[in-house]
Amino acid sequence: MQRHRVLLEEASKIKCSNVVAFEPENIFYMTGFWGEVIALSSNSGMKLIAPKLEADRARKTSKNCKVIESERGSDMIKSLLANLSNGNICTDCNDYSTIEKIRQKIGKGLIHNPEPFYKARKIKDSKEIETIAKASRILDRLFAICEKEIKPNVTEKQLQATLLYEAMNMGAYPPSYRFTISPLIIASGTNSSLPHADPTDRKIRKGDLVTVDLTLRYDGYIADATRTFGVGTIDSEKKKIYNIVKEAQELGLDAVKVGAECGAVDNACRSFIKKAGYGKHFIHSTGHGIGLEVHEPPWLRMKNHEILQKNMAITVEPGIYLPNKFGVRIEDSVIVNKRASVLNKYTKELIIV
Repeated sequence: MQRHRVLLEEASKIKCSNVVAFEPENIFYMTGFWGEVIALSSNSGMKLIAPKLEADRARKTSKNCKVIESERGSDMIKSLLANLSNGNICTDCNDYSTIEKIRQKIGKGLIHNPEPFYKARKIKDSKEIETIAKASRILDRLFAICEKEIKPNVTEKQLQATLLYEAMNMGAYPPSYRFTISPLIIASGTNSSLPHADPTDRKIRKGDLVTVDLTLRYDGYIADATRTFGVGTIDSEKKKIYNIVKEAQELGLDAVKVGAECGAVDNACRSFIKKAGYGKHFIHSTGHGIGLEVHEPPWLRMKNHEILQKNMAITVEPGIYLPNKFGVRIEDSVIVNKRASVLNKYTKELIIV
């Protein structure tokens, strides 16, 4: 399995010949299984240490893995220790007591370092790109649904419920993201001035801008895109801000290419918004990596000199937010190539419903 080899190659750079994953995203990347197990990768192959309640599912859905059945808790650690090959161990485990249990047996050979996992996952293979593209197509269909469902007197929560229902009918589902309560961002009127607004019982009104930020998972992988809609008659200030953000996003997309610095993409968007007089109202970075997590490396932010590489998956999402008035954000999921391969095809013209 190519991903298994890529991960071992990254781990070898910090002198580790065993890779042990506890985080579900890394387990899925290594094995194709998402669940409560421990994944072990070494030159002798892939192994999954699974409690009895997960073992049968692991056997059915994991790829190229030997599944070792165990009791939950300390017995899983015992099974892990019994199956380690010689050499240092790189792990993503964040539980102190678990790390200490392993360290008591193997000493300084245990290295807690999530970087090899992130470095391996940054460059997407063809299957990963295909899956993210499918997720993006679902988002496009949901934006089209917004044209019918966004209307006066519909609440933000009602719109979220409709979109989630339609998304799950198309095979997508909301990711678990620990820093937000709601799975989607639906922000109307003054709420749109908050980049990470939670949907509320506020009723959409004529004259509103409505920001719809869709982050959904399909077959494990995330697509992330945002469109801002107008309702009824939109005043000239809102149209002006919308067009500034739209042009800034186009400039950001033009800056995406193999060999470009992440910070250069951010600067392309930020400098344009600043020249337009709204620099202090662009209050977040221009984008981030996507894949098995909503936010993962690389980071498209100021002064980040990391170089974009072929087949990285990123977002480009400038925004302007006028406190207590309104906000506009436009975002696409993108694959890095000789130029940006934009996965979202839904129009970025201002749609007024």
